[in-house]
Amino acid sequence: MRLQGPRLIRRGRRVPCIMGEICRIMPFYSMPTALPNPGAHDIMTCPHCLGIDRRSLLGLLGLGVASVLAGCDIKPDRAATAANHVHPSPQSTTTAPTPPPSPSTAAPTAIPPPARGPSQVISQGQPAAVAARQVAITIDDGYCAECAKAYAALAQATGIHITFNPNGCYGYIWTPLAKTLKPLIESGQVQIGNHTFNHRWLTDLADTQITAQLEQNEEWIEQTYGITARPWWRPPYGAHDERTDELAASIGYTNVLMWNGSYGDSTLLRPRVLLNLAREYLHPGVVMLGHANHPTVSHLFPQIAEIIASRGLHPVTLDEMFGTSRSTGRST
Repeated sequence: MRLQGPRLIRRGRRVPCIMGEICRIMPFYSMPTALPNPGAHDIMTCPHCLGIDRRSLLGLLGLGVASVLAGCDIKPDRAATAANHVHPSPQSTTTAPTPPPSPSTAAPTAIPPPARGPSQVISQGQPAAVAARQVAITIDDGYCAECAKAYAALAQATGIHITFNPNGCYGYIWTPLAKTLKPLIESGQVQIGNHTFNHRWLTDLADTQITAQLEQNEEWIEQTYGITARPWWRPPYGAHDERTDELAASIGYTNVLMWNGSYGDSTLLRPRVLLNLAREYLHPGVVMLGHANHPTVSHLFPQIAEIIASRGLHPVTLDEMFGTSRSTGRST
């Protein structure tokens, strides 16, 4: 079944996969208009494509990332590819002021209370971030345990600055990583944002359910990493409206995090497709969206690092790009 426009595509056929196997591509649903160039993106659900080849493994070891997966479960959710859309919604045009980066050197001694205020939608850095050649790499979800481990190992081994937006329902994956991530959080190298607890489509929920999703995830973040995620939150699938934004702001989540670049990897992509998206969108001032859901990206860490280095880009956290603070939970 194939429906055009904003409706759903269902596919199920036998095709050759990148590992040279003839695989059954399980039926899945996607939003054909959610990607920058839907026709060019070959989305796979092939178990053979979850392995790692020797060349990729050696490349990752060169970066110090020894914890690489051999495979992980694929858990498609509602319109998963909607989260890959690199063009924010019409209201997603506001950007926050961009002072020079000033990462913290110590963890806050106490969790600050919510700082309520007006909501603003942020999708890209302002000219100061562009001039400084900053790029904010933001990684969502994390239902693949070895993918999350690979990202944590990358941060620890290379010192790359990165913002993770995990869902607390995957705490069994992310909580064991606290030992690795907490020192990086304390130094200001790694930041944690709020992506809600269960990754629900918020515009379908009642007011109390929306705030509960954010508050439950905030509680888990505080208990696990010892910091607040405020004022940053990213709506699952990028689905938000004036009501969701006002409710979030009422509990201290005033910065709605969108994006203007994406790896497109909320679903499983062929390596060449993901790498082409990295080349297309990794530029100064970009807020880059990625996911810790499928292993493809972890096999490409060396190539992505080369793109970043060759373009003279400086990966930074949201705090560094936009002047927010873990000690206050608001803009400085």
